[in-house]
Amino acid sequence: MLLKTEWLKIKNYMAFKILAIFFGAGVILTNYIVYAINKNIVHKSPTGQMILSSFNPYEFTKTWQTTSYTTGYLLILPAMLIIILLTNEYTYRTSRQNIIDGWSRSQFIEVKLQMALLAAVFTTVLVILTALGFGLTSGTSFSFSGFSHIGFFFLKALSYNMFAVFISVLVKKTGFAIGLYFIYLGAENLLSFMLDFASGNIKTTYGRDLGSMGDYLPLSSSDGLLTFPDNPMKAAAKSLMPADYTWVVAGFALLYLFLFMYWSRRRFMRADL
Repeated sequence: MLLKTEWLKIKNYMAFKILAIFFGAGVILTNYIVYAINKNIVHKSPTGQMILSSFNPYEFTKTWQTTSYTTGYLLILPAMLIIILLTNEYTYRTSRQNIIDGWSRSQFIEVKLQMALLAAVFTTVLVILTALGFGLTSGTSFSFSGFSHIGFFFLKALSYNMFAVFISVLVKKTGFAIGLYFIYLGAENLLSFMLDFASGNIKTTYGRDLGSMGDYLPLSSSDGLLTFPDNPMKAAAKSLMPADYTWVVAGFALLYLFLFMYWSRRRFMRADL
């Protein structure tokens, strides 16, 4: 019932329609660009013919990973939509009105968290269909090899969405919330790069492999789970880089996801409406 009410709020909202269309089209277009570059530029260059002649990022053993990795860069769009929808509840006082009409604070924030979950589910389904479509055009046999990256994509989508909920209940103003979201992303990416550089220095100088420490940050942890498929060029560079402790990074990502949800609920339950 509460989810139905939420749907009635947003189904005719123009920002919802525009961002949903942009995201859907962006998933297909972005992956097609990667496909076209690999086919028409990389494979036709002398270096590409020597090193990557047999590499196809959209064959069925790689399509799940490639599509998840490529689409991961677009997850800022559903996160922005969540920020807009939730902060509008404060701007237009509908959050207060819902509670006056009989909703509890717990019900209100829970349905927002559910909407963030559903957004992650829908984006993941779109990634599965896109990966399947590119895989079918690759001329290779169907395979679920690498399908675990779809799970990593879902975790990243959910993390970005839940962080958007947290920022929204923390700031409440649409412009400030979106600005803070982007500022935080930029700051964390910079810090992550610095930590990754330090990780490489520690490995080469002291022989201690701590993994890519930049992947232990809140949003970078889910980012670090999605990588481009292995290929000869990547393998050569990988030997010089810190090890990928995938399940350690996944553990951090799950911990941060829980904290985003907990902090969002706690903040809303205690804050003025």
